[in-house]
Amino acid sequence: MKSVALNALPRTLARRKGSKLLRSQGRIPAVIYGKHNPPQNLEVDSKEFELLVHHAHTEIILVDLTIKGDAATRLAIVQGVQHHPLSQSTLHIDFHEVKADETVIIDVPVEATGIPDGVKNSGGTLEHVRFRLKVRCLPANLPEQISVDVSHLKVNQTLHIGEITAPAGVELLGDAKIPVFAVAAPVTEEIAAAAPGAEGADAKQPEMIKEKKEDGAAPAADAKAGDKKPAADKKK
Repeated sequence: MKSVALNALPRTLARRKGSKLLRSQGRIPAVIYGKHNPPQNLEVDSKEFELLVHHAHTEIILVDLTIKGDAATRLAIVQGVQHHPLSQSTLHIDFHEVKADETVIIDVPVEATGIPDGVKNSGGTLEHVRFRLKVRCLPANLPEQISVDVSHLKVNQTLHIGEITAPAGVELLGDAKIPVFAVAAPVTEEIAAAAPGAEGADAKQPEMIKEKKEDGAAPAADAKAGDKKPAADKKK
C-alpha cells in the first residue's frame, strides 16, 4: 500500500472542552501512539483529512504524517476514526505509528469476486460469512482489501481461510478451517410447505369444531342454563 501525505500539529488543548473548541475551528483532535515513541496529542485539519478519506479506496489508510516541529515524517496507520452519530462528522482520529521495516498485524476487508456456479446455475445464495481477515505483513505490502474468486463454488460448498491465496508478501492468520464464503441451497416448495406456519394451525381448527358437532355435546353454558330452569318452576 502506498502511503499518503498528511499534516498535523501538536495539540495543546485537551479534555472535552478543548476538543470541542478545536472542532469549532475546523480541526480534528487526534492521537499518535506506537511502541517506539510515547503517545502524542495532535490536531488535523478536517477538510484535509476528509479529502484524504474521500480519495481512499478502503478504510485502511497508511499516512506519512508531517507533524509541525518534527524533523522527519512519521509513518502511521489510521487505526480508528470516531464519527458523530447524527452528522457523521469526524470527532477523533487514532494513528498507530509503524516502521517501514517491521511487520504489522491488522484486519483487512475481504470481498467476493465472480458469480458462484451454485448461484448462477442452481439458484443458491452466496453467504458472506466473514467480512475481515487478519493479516501480517510489512506496511508497504498492506493490501487495501483481499479479493477472493468464488465463481467455482457450487451449492452447499464452503470456502475456508486455508483455501485463500494471500497477496504477495502477506500472511493470512487464523484457523484454516474458518469459513469465509458459502453457497446455500435454494429453498424449495416442499421445504416451505413442511415448515410450520399460520396456515397449518388454521387447517386444524375446522376439524376440532366438526368433532364437537358430531359428538353432540352441549356447550357448558347451555348445561348450566338447563339446571336453573327446574329451580325456577319449583318457586312458582
